[in-house]
Amino acid sequence: MTMLRVNRKSLGVNFSARGEAEVLVWAPEAKTVNVWLVDKQRRLELINREFGYWSCITPEITPGDQYYIELDGKQFPDPASVYQPEGVTGPSEVVSLGAFHWTDNKWINIPQQEYIIYELHTGTFSSSGTFEGIIEKLPYLVELGITAIEIMPVAQFSGARNWGYDGVFPFAVQNSYGGPVALQKLVDACHAHGIAVILDVVYNHLGPEGNVLPMFGPYFTDKYKTPWGQAMNFDDAHCDAVRHYFMENALMWLRDFHIDALRLDAVHAIKDFSPKHWLRELRERVDELMQETNRMHYLIVECDLNDRRFIDPLSAQGYGMHAQWVDEFHHALRVTTGHSKTGYYEDFDGILHLAKSWQDGYVYTGQYSPHRNKAFGTDTINIEPYRFIVFSQNHDHIGNRMLGERTSMLVSFEMQKTLAAAVLMSPFLPLLFMGEEYGEKNPFLYFVSHSGEELAEAVRQGRKREFRAFHSEGEVPDPQSENTFRQSALAWDIIKKDEHAALFKYYQTLITLRKKFAPIGRTERGQLALDVHEAQNVLLAERWHHQERVLCVFNFSNQFQTIESALLGKPWKLALNSAASQWLGVHDTDSNPSGQLKLAPESFLLFTHV
Repeated sequence: MTMLRVNRKSLGVNFSARGEAEVLVWAPEAKTVNVWLVDKQRRLELINREFGYWSCITPEITPGDQYYIELDGKQFPDPASVYQPEGVTGPSEVVSLGAFHWTDNKWINIPQQEYIIYELHTGTFSSSGTFEGIIEKLPYLVELGITAIEIMPVAQFSGARNWGYDGVFPFAVQNSYGGPVALQKLVDACHAHGIAVILDVVYNHLGPEGNVLPMFGPYFTDKYKTPWGQAMNFDDAHCDAVRHYFMENALMWLRDFHIDALRLDAVHAIKDFSPKHWLRELRERVDELMQETNRMHYLIVECDLNDRRFIDPLSAQGYGMHAQWVDEFHHALRVTTGHSKTGYYEDFDGILHLAKSWQDGYVYTGQYSPHRNKAFGTDTINIEPYRFIVFSQNHDHIGNRMLGERTSMLVSFEMQKTLAAAVLMSPFLPLLFMGEEYGEKNPFLYFVSHSGEELAEAVRQGRKREFRAFHSEGEVPDPQSENTFRQSALAWDIIKKDEHAALFKYYQTLITLRKKFAPIGRTERGQLALDVHEAQNVLLAERWHHQERVLCVFNFSNQFQTIESALLGKPWKLALNSAASQWLGVHDTDSNPSGQLKLAPESFLLFTHV
């Protein structure tokens, strides 16, 4: 069994300290394995090692060489390729990841509780749709107050247009975005601007087009299914090499690309009944890496199980993930604002459940779930709030709508401001989706660019079936069409216009307040008192840190409300009113409430303790 070394990548083509190429391929069923150098027209034989690994050490491979791996005479791209310049069916290209000249030696990762996250999709974020395009916008993100960007998956997928969750070469950086060196350059630039980088990675499935892993070995298992196809083999026969493959991938991003945190997609679909779950092993290995490099890294998971094992520490027999996305906060928030209780929203009772999420992170902590027809969830006792990441919208909840409408197209301008405050003033880590900070109007649609017409048609028909009950809203946009992709790009030219400019300044102010006031920015357990007025759809939340206190007041109803609350009894001073004329609102309010308060429709107030 090949040993995992946290300090360097071993799979694929890598270089020793002496500059020699070291090649390692897992192909347990092959009779012969070679490297075919395309430009040099040279074939190099690999030697059969233990447990299905093949290797060689050679001075004949140099950076820039294009190559294929030959299995019993058939040529395939390298499963551990870091660059596919001609796409998923073309040759792999040798890249020396250690050759990049980093300038971030003094960079120290931002403390987790200070993350203010901005999720973006490389292809639609800028006019160029590249990593370079993101670099050009970094001063803008600094101006907004963002402390971390989260980049949707960049693992090589088929074509040039995709959300990224159809990647088929987990180690390769998408060629149309700029490739691996361009990603290193982006991370280096982010650190120079004081911004941490989170990378979205997918270890629960691979995309359908260009997937060569089954040709090399049993990377997949039929023991389990996922909504997206075959499950990866984390606990079946030959799983050791598969676990090793994805472990090396995670470590590569952190070590060789200086990524600060990984967001692991849908970890509930990583089916692993091994004595040690792969996620727990990942945390152990990342801890080893951090000890060796003295750099801090975080592991963030998307998980819909409400199972605290994922974020419980290793010492408590948990998997040790640093944080988790909380969809339930989003669902409760949207139902509170009037979203219909259909599909997975049927489990949520609006403002009561929003208050529950503000208190516990999860809404369902063991009670009966009508949508699932069973008791669901675990408690979150003693879990720090900064282990939860919340949002009012993200790529999934926008893009999985038939017409990809952003929040700006679904609620009023006043409600957009209230939603923003619900996220940014919460006890949890806030996440914004690109463009929401200025009320982007363009949709974020589902798009692909598969080369095979049969596969493209299957995707079209799948989307139509998914939304067959919504045909009264119009035709399902064609995922394969380039126009669908173009419609999803940010319209940066509107940012200085009217409501868009005011909304940007409002978001900027909320972020500034979060950083300024310790009761908001210091996400600590138990320093929260809530008062819910269900009939009026109003929520009051007092937060404190030592002697400093703030009061958040949310009116999610579309009417004026007069509220009495014990929380209003302290001497408060108004710090922000979303309905003020400064934010293009139409209602100024009492700056010093004393037991009673009149609230504008769809508004937010922030008070500080005098």
